Amino acid sequence: MPTLLLRLAGPMQSWGTTSRFDERDTQLEPSKSGVLGLVCAALGRDRAEAIDDLAALRMGVRVDQEGILMRDYQTATGVMIATGKADLKRTVVSPRYYLADAAFLVGLEGSDRRLLESIQQALRAPVWPLSLGRKSFPPSQPVWLPDGLRESDLETALRQEPAIAEPQREHTGHGVRLMTEHASEGAVRLDQPLAPFATRRFGPRFVRSGVVDVLIQAHP
Repeated sequence: MPTLLLRLAGPMQSWGTTSRFDERDTQLEPSKSGVLGLVCAALGRDRAEAIDDLAALRMGVRVDQEGILMRDYQTATGVMIATGKADLKRTVVSPRYYLADAAFLVGLEGSDRRLLESIQQALRAPVWPLSLGRKSFPPSQPVWLPDGLRESDLETALRQEPAIAEPQREHTGHGVRLMTEHASEGAVRLDQPLAPFATRRFGPRFVRSGVVDVLIQAHP
């Protein structure tokens, strides 16, 4: 089954899955909802359009460079209150979390090769600007990889691809975290899109974690 690889690297990224009201969280790896949102931007799909074909893709993440968890001090006005209306006179502190200097190799596996080919082409020339979880967080390197479409399963593609980030210590290989979607085993993540993004409906999925050795060499 073919797999499409994406490179998500930038000075700041944020992949929230449980944000509510004033606080905006981030996971330590890209969320499926966030990655598919990036794909939709590349394809030019409106938030009201169906994404069943994208949601059916199986996702994996290789953490080539762990991000540093940071928090911004921000304030916000016009926050919704219990009555369902915005209070324009109220100012609240809104903590915003993000990852600094992280680099992820993401894989999307699916049986429809034409869908993966269309995504690959769109990543090279996206319809709308791409961002890493928030519109203000653009990637520092192209998300598109020249040889990103592989004729191999998700795990194999993620294991075989050379490192996309400089190692933090001097040696020829290093062990990094590998997170892969599974049908019934692993930790539960609440980032599986169930409907068009405009409806903001997400369900659970299982993610298994492990460690894999990665070859260190320069990537095109």
